[in-house]
Amino acid sequence: MTKKIFIVILYMWYLLPANTTFAFNHADTLRGSNGIGRAWWDAQHYALAVKLDIERGRISGTNKIVFKAIQAPADVMQVDLQEPLVMDKAYCGGDTLPFTKEGNAWFIKCPAGKWKQGDVDTITITYHGQPREAVKPPWDGGISWQLDKNGNPFAAVSCQGLGASVWWPCKDAQWDEPDSGMSIALTVPNDLMAVSNGRCVNQMQTDEGTTAFWEVKNPINTYDATFYVGKYAHWHDTLMGEKGVLDLDFWVLHYNEEKARKQFAIVKQMIHCFEYWMGPYPFYEDGYKLVEAPYLGMEHQSAIAYGNGYKMGYEGHDRTGTGIGMNFDYIVVHESGHEWFGNNVTARDIADNWVHEGITTYSEKLFVECLLGKAKADKYCIGEWGNIRNDKPIIGPYGVNEEGSGDMYDKGAAIMHMIRTMAKDDEKFRMMLRGLGKEYYHKLVTTQEVEAYIATHTGLNLASFFDQYLRTKNIPELEYYIKDGKLLYKFNNTNKDFTLPLPISSGKVKTTINPTSEFQSIKWKGGYTIAVSNDFLVEVKK
Repeated sequence: MTKKIFIVILYMWYLLPANTTFAFNHADTLRGSNGIGRAWWDAQHYALAVKLDIERGRISGTNKIVFKAIQAPADVMQVDLQEPLVMDKAYCGGDTLPFTKEGNAWFIKCPAGKWKQGDVDTITITYHGQPREAVKPPWDGGISWQLDKNGNPFAAVSCQGLGASVWWPCKDAQWDEPDSGMSIALTVPNDLMAVSNGRCVNQMQTDEGTTAFWEVKNPINTYDATFYVGKYAHWHDTLMGEKGVLDLDFWVLHYNEEKARKQFAIVKQMIHCFEYWMGPYPFYEDGYKLVEAPYLGMEHQSAIAYGNGYKMGYEGHDRTGTGIGMNFDYIVVHESGHEWFGNNVTARDIADNWVHEGITTYSEKLFVECLLGKAKADKYCIGEWGNIRNDKPIIGPYGVNEEGSGDMYDKGAAIMHMIRTMAKDDEKFRMMLRGLGKEYYHKLVTTQEVEAYIATHTGLNLASFFDQYLRTKNIPELEYYIKDGKLLYKFNNTNKDFTLPLPISSGKVKTTINPTSEFQSIKWKGGYTIAVSNDFLVEVKK
């Protein structure tokens, strides 16, 4: 081997394992990690007041950040606010605090010696600007400045992934929810209504516009904090749930009220179903709302965004290919399911957002089970697996504000379906789901915590199972052949120690095998072709 060839090989050896690192920059680390300007303080409450200049697409506002020093304070406090928005001023009490800026991260200079560990104080920030306009909401979000069919302003924000800092200054990190909730005051033109999370506690009209004051009692993901503006009709209802009376509110464009009342009639049945399977609705203090939005939908806590056009299925079609999905409105069910997983039980790092999306996608199956029975629910769930791409692992890289594969939805649901199948005890599975919601009520979790909880409460050994389906993109492949009255079989594309209790059949012959990466054999009286249970996400090679 020449020296030149050796150097090339050494260079490739270095680059290949590092290629994912090169995909991220310092800005990603500032946003996705708990750096020096973030780690020392914990958000306790946000008091946000925003004036929306609908005509010019501009906003201005103030955010009072109540924080607790959970460590010895650093020299700076990092607050996130995305360009082209501008932070005008930061002050604490009567003291104006200087700040510097690095991309979308603003570093406020902490007053020397003012705070010590355990202190609680408030920093007030004023800001203004023309925020990013949504490109393809809710996936490529920002502010949607639209008009309804009568030419009236119709606006809303969507910012999951992109981040709450696209429209207000905060610690834009999924792992730090304000423990005591937040207040949101929205000022809009007098002929419009602004709707937000929680409950409307006051409304005031002046020459500058109408200000609606909303209060959120519970901790809330920053990306869940939202606003909707439009010519809305509103009606109120109640439901007697597991924790008592739950307030239900509906806000829709005034000319859609009649069909909205019909479309949203399913909400009570849905919430009763979800409470049976996943435990009490997690935000009784803040109520439940469906709010019409100028985009498809979003799981904004206690104020679900709805934009499915009052159609059944997903924008009028069934993404499972079974026809079963046309029996309900996908957006109402899926986005509401996030109240339990996503809004109540929240992943610390968005790399683990399968906990949100996978379990919530499985909640669709649970609703179908309540609506139409288990057989059709199973068919619906398995039908979703046809959307799986296996492009990359479900779990993404940590600390850089990056999710894993979009397979977290349907492959995540497949994971839950397989676990339920292996548990062979629907009541145990149901109590496990309810237990997750109770154990991590209004808490942050890692995937390791969720994996351990599921394994413990189902009694299953799932370590290699989770590694296979969450941390690789590979689908187990069952290879088999039949010779001399024996069935020989093994798994390909699997991690070490991976196995599944796989039901197989051939005609009237039925059995369960536990393939590993090594060939095994059993006596076989069936035919030369076997059928594998469709309850497991595996491929078959004969």
